[in-house]
Amino acid sequence: MNPSTFSNTTETHALSTNRVLKNTFTLLAMTLVFSAITAGVSMALNLPHPGLILTLVGYFGLLFLTSKLRNSAWGLLSVFALTGFMGLTLGPIISNYLTMFSNGAELVMMAMGGTGVIFLGLSGYAISSRKDFSFMGGFLMVGVLVAFLAGLGAALFSIPALSLAVSAMFILLMSGMILYETSQLVHGGETNYIMATVSLYVTIFNLFISLLHLLGFMSGED
Repeated sequence: MNPSTFSNTTETHALSTNRVLKNTFTLLAMTLVFSAITAGVSMALNLPHPGLILTLVGYFGLLFLTSKLRNSAWGLLSVFALTGFMGLTLGPIISNYLTMFSNGAELVMMAMGGTGVIFLGLSGYAISSRKDFSFMGGFLMVGVLVAFLAGLGAALFSIPALSLAVSAMFILLMSGMILYETSQLVHGGETNYIMATVSLYVTIFNLFISLLHLLGFMSGED
């Protein structure tokens, strides 16, 4: 291969990767803000939680729609519909912690802070080190599936100990997912910033919920 051609190809790939990274993190920040707004609206209106089944139907339905529209401008609207819906489901959960614990506000802030530190630290490390974490993909997919099924079992049969174990599993798995997903962006494994945004948003959402659950168990004051 001509050296100049190789150099141009490498430069083009680097520019494309940087553009996807920039677009992903910009859209992620916007969706997080929008999700926080819809969560606040849900809390202000004292909306009830839609329940497990409706939440799953809404999430997977909007996720499927986003995947179908990921290469069009409509995909952006679908992303905000998905993250806005997740924000609506989050509002009642936060309200429950604020009502159930005297230090509920502190617990929520600690979970938010912990989520931010973990995400920024791990994604920053993946970007700066440029290490390839693609080898973690298979393990993480299996782990998330097992944890998801265990979480469903804990919810359906009301098993507190299993629920706590699932939260701990999700914290570890979501931390691994941050490394994996950011690495995919850095190394060109994911070139669609809409789907990359959804993946990172869901990871952050699950990390926050899991941290909040554990903090409520360990540090909650009735």
